Amino acid sequence: MKRFVILLLVGAAFLILSAGVFAEESILIDFSTLAADYAVSGSNVPNENEATIIDFGDKAGTGFAEDEKALMKTSLALNNWEVLLASSSRTVINQSNSITKEVPVKADAKKYPGEKVLGVRVHFPLEPYNSWALVRPPFEIPMYMRKTIVAADGTVSEDTADVNRTKFDGYGVLKNVGVVKTVTLNILGLNFPQGVEVILKDQSNKEMSIFMGYLYFDGWRTLTWNNPNYIQEVRNREITRFPLYPKATPSVKLMGIRFSRDKEQEGGDFITYIKDITVTYDKAVLTLDMDVNNEEVWGILGNRESSRRTSEFEKLGELQVLRTLEKKKMHQETPAAGTN
Repeated sequence: MKRFVILLLVGAAFLILSAGVFAEESILIDFSTLAADYAVSGSNVPNENEATIIDFGDKAGTGFAEDEKALMKTSLALNNWEVLLASSSRTVINQSNSITKEVPVKADAKKYPGEKVLGVRVHFPLEPYNSWALVRPPFEIPMYMRKTIVAADGTVSEDTADVNRTKFDGYGVLKNVGVVKTVTLNILGLNFPQGVEVILKDQSNKEMSIFMGYLYFDGWRTLTWNNPNYIQEVRNREITRFPLYPKATPSVKLMGIRFSRDKEQEGGDFITYIKDITVTYDKAVLTLDMDVNNEEVWGILGNRESSRRTSEFEKLGELQVLRTLEKKKMHQETPAAGTN
């Protein structure tokens, strides 16, 4: 009898472990953390997000003065996010009326009172044909980006407190991601029938489009996608061993949120608000307390990530410089006499 009880307890413990030991829940992106909190371009009003600022002034070359280079900063601030329409819908009117905004939730709201969320306006074509709109960050979020801080003189540097952090949620990238179990999206619907997808990319540049559902409801709702290929039972999984060091840690990042419109649906303006996206997943590699600090001895992963960050930032910097040049070529309105 005693042996039977012991076996029963062991079996129950195994079931509990098999059901939950692998799952890790993390916030992929929390738009409330991307509110503008730093002023760039000589503005007294915050217009960038300090934790995600990227300085591309050193990629501008000699054609710019130092004071112009000092202003060449961009970030994941909510007002910087873009709306890209399907090519068949990308008219001047439709594209110019498809924008994002930093939107505060009312202080007396039942959910997320006083927080900032991502407001999205899409102007779909009035004509009856299928279309989509991709809400995406102002730049592809670098997989190896770390949190940044800005000094008093405007110099951007990595936050030293973030260098050895193993978990850094809310800014669009998750590390050590194995099999994705669920994805949840907190979004406010206004009874529009549009569908919504979350688009992710892994460390191998493989994209995954996850359909979350339709927005035909009123108010905040949590939309959840459950991976139909997720194997819950441990004994049914294919067990494989991988080298622990210096194996690159699998990761995922947010590429965008896509809204689809069916040709039978009414066109014109579509409005919604997004709070955050959460991912539940298996850890790719267990964090083990080893007798030797491999990274401290060899520094392989640090050097590898540094090289990749440099490569990603160079490509990003070239794009931002081209955008800056385009802005300088644009016509600037001359203020009327007697106005500030």
